[in-house]
Amino acid sequence: MKKALWLAVATLACAAPAFADLALATSKNCMSCHAVDRKVLGPSFKDVAAKYKDDKGAVDMLATKIIKGGAGVWGPVPMPANNQVSEADAKKLAAWVLSTK
Repeated sequence: MKKALWLAVATLACAAPAFADLALATSKNCMSCHAVDRKVLGPSFKDVAAKYKDDKGAVDMLATKIIKGGAGVWGPVPMPANNQVSEADAKKLAAWVLSTK
């Protein structure tokens, strides 16, 4: 019984940051155009992570795109500006997106 309880607690502890950032992405309307593992209107977060996996400046660059929007990288549909997202939240979202694999 103790082993099962420990396993459940460990699983939740490891998954909690992922759920917290998914909740942030949902609260900032990211999930209206994106999904973790499939293209919606914009690219999947896993595709973004794969594209920028070796880019050391990706967190800052993506955080800027989250706030200011962008176009041309993933096709003709532009990503709108998200001025309601703070710089701290944008960096948190960008780091989380880059951690999806």
